[in-house]
Amino acid sequence: MSMIKIENLTFSYPTSGDNIFENVSFQIDTDWKLGFVGRNGKGKTTLFQLLLHQYEYSGKITHSVQFDYFPYTVTDKSQLTQEILQEICPSAEQWEITRELSYLEVEMDILWRPFETLSNGEQTKVLLAALFLNEGHFLLIDEPTNHLDTHARKMISAYLKKKKGFILISHDRCFLDGCIDHILSLNRTTIEVQNGNFSSWIANFTRQQESEIAQNKRLQKDMNRLKQSAKRSAVWSDRVEASKVGAADKGYVGHKAAKMMKRSKAIESRQQQAIEQKSKLLKNIETTENLKLCPLQYHTNRLVTFSDVTISYDNKPICNPVSFTIEQGERVVLDGKNGSGKSSLLKLLTDKSLQYTGTIAIGAGLIISYVPQETSHLQGTLCNFAKQHHIHESLFKTVLRKLDFERIQFEKDIKEFSEGQKKKVLIAKSLCEQAHLYVWDEPLNFIDIYSRMQIEQLIKQFLPTMIFVEHDNAFQETIATKSIQIIRLS
Repeated sequence: MSMIKIENLTFSYPTSGDNIFENVSFQIDTDWKLGFVGRNGKGKTTLFQLLLHQYEYSGKITHSVQFDYFPYTVTDKSQLTQEILQEICPSAEQWEITRELSYLEVEMDILWRPFETLSNGEQTKVLLAALFLNEGHFLLIDEPTNHLDTHARKMISAYLKKKKGFILISHDRCFLDGCIDHILSLNRTTIEVQNGNFSSWIANFTRQQESEIAQNKRLQKDMNRLKQSAKRSAVWSDRVEASKVGAADKGYVGHKAAKMMKRSKAIESRQQQAIEQKSKLLKNIETTENLKLCPLQYHTNRLVTFSDVTISYDNKPICNPVSFTIEQGERVVLDGKNGSGKSSLLKLLTDKSLQYTGTIAIGAGLIISYVPQETSHLQGTLCNFAKQHHIHESLFKTVLRKLDFERIQFEKDIKEFSEGQKKKVLIAKSLCEQAHLYVWDEPLNFIDIYSRMQIEQLIKQFLPTMIFVEHDNAFQETIATKSIQIIRLS
């Protein structure tokens, strides 16, 4: 057991004048299983990079462990998986590799397959197992759940629960609750460390914010009262001073005016103290503005019917035939393992060029709003993006502001955004579109926890008709009215 100490850490990127961190200090135990939470684009991955000495900074970082970063960069994915494992953890015995992979239910035959042929879930499991085989290393794990199915997330969460010595960036609430014992929270102005899982942290954080908001309201009332009192005292003082003109006893009147002025100054001093007290509050408040959505009503109850639909790749079926309907007001989630064709089924609603068998009946004149899984195609300014997709630029940027975008982001090229910010661009576009059916493919990948809850609240309020793929279990349970299981063929 040892400590990682960060003292007076200050850092800003050379291209930006704003500090990402300013005089930040905290310490953590290398035996902890630490969940790292915070808003998109606020510096979580940057902190990892600083721990790995990838940037110059002021302050002090003290540690006696070697850091490993996940996802590990595999330079040649055509190599056999066994060769890559030997590269990552050269001291590991074969029986140790076999043991770790068995914990993750990974078949041993993948060791003799090229790494590039493994699924996303298999690659994640292999790399995590390899990094944990490096004894004495402390892992910096950056969003391992993206693109993983629900079963794989539960598997990896259970695996991490048996380990120790890591910081885990994740926005999946159930995933965090399943494997961590401490929370590192990147707030708006501070970084805090707290014992417990995500649920206990968010409960404490919510109580703290509610207390601060209540105290702020009391201080605001006090300040308003003091302002009115100070104003009245100043008026009284002026009136008394004016009454000296022609008065028989000018000394008495002057003394009275001075007394009133002193009272006015005392009230002003108390008001200033209230302002200073108030300024200490609400620095880390996480408020989310209400989003709006304007779904269209379709003229019939049934919007879409899938009948015995099977997705095929290279003329080979990858899933069992599926049949289901999407009706007005339903929110249908497609669930199943990676590679079962869930995303392809969604794409069929807007692109019939994919290879499939069966029948898809889409209602005449049905308007669809689509959020794709991929963000790699995004580039250019937000202004041009809005024009390209025929959405109102002002409304689009207003939605982004409500999703915690700072105005400075509006001038940047979208390709410079973080992955979470890119995903928010796609969601904001969809929220600006009036549609009968909202088709969202893993919309929460990289999206921060606060925005996830904000989007959940939006959907619960406006009740749009949706079909979506999302492996965040908390989101599924909150939003879905119907679940369709997609069975992948071996």
